[in-house]
Amino acid sequence: MASGFFALLDDISVLMDDVLTMSKITTKKTAGLLGDDLAVNAEKASGFVSSREIPVLWAITKGSLLNKLIILPIAFLLSAFVPWAITVILILGGCYLAYEGAEKIYEYFVPHAKPEGIKPEEKELTKEEVLALEKSKIKSAILTDFILSVEIVIIALGTVVEEDLVFQIMVVSIVAIIATIGVYGIVALIVRMDDLGFRLIKKNKDDKGASYHIGTFLVNALPKVIKALSIIGTIALLLVSGGIFVHNLEFMHHFLEGIPSMLRDFIVGSIAGAIVLLIVTPLKKLFSKSH
Repeated sequence: MASGFFALLDDISVLMDDVLTMSKITTKKTAGLLGDDLAVNAEKASGFVSSREIPVLWAITKGSLLNKLIILPIAFLLSAFVPWAITVILILGGCYLAYEGAEKIYEYFVPHAKPEGIKPEEKELTKEEVLALEKSKIKSAILTDFILSVEIVIIALGTVVEEDLVFQIMVVSIVAIIATIGVYGIVALIVRMDDLGFRLIKKNKDDKGASYHIGTFLVNALPKVIKALSIIGTIALLLVSGGIFVHNLEFMHHFLEGIPSMLRDFIVGSIAGAIVLLIVTPLKKLFSKSH
């Protein structure tokens, strides 16, 4: 009886070791998307009054957790009953990610006028208007998180799709939790950089103290950090999408085999993004004209 109990504990230990090992591998494969998720949410969570940054970020975090609670059961059901759908969703997601990366590059080199609207800084907003603007940004961030969460979950699931359902649930759930806590924990640190910087500056009566220089550095670094994350996120989008196509489309397995895999993924992602951009851009213009 005792030997059977210890054998069960040993089996559980081996299973958990396998789960943790696969979780590490899967987290690495979704790292590109996590980078983009981080860049997007750092941008969306910044720009608020200092006292509202953490409440806004907490609201977005709760929305992110709810997103994953919706996505995970659907993904596991598809894996159990329609496994081929995972590959289809991966490819479609790869097209979306490639398009998003290509669009960001296109907008950088070919800037275009944005539609004019009410600029909050042009007038003194009432408390109700500030709350409405805050709710709008939170909804936008949660929607973006939903799209990225779908891709993170599907890519994670694609890594363990050959394993049994219990193993899939454990690995993908761990990755989803790491994604949420990791991304929003780092975002919280980033958006509070300037606040910490201002506090350090205020501690000095002159501009010669070490805390003054550290504070000034943190304040000036925040917009640069967010911009750098945006650039890294764009590259990551093309790398991740390229990797999806190379690993899930049989005719792509031997494409540019002689070059480093990272460079190959970037090239494939860039080509796919350019193709989708060429298709989607005229359709968007046509749709906007019809409205």
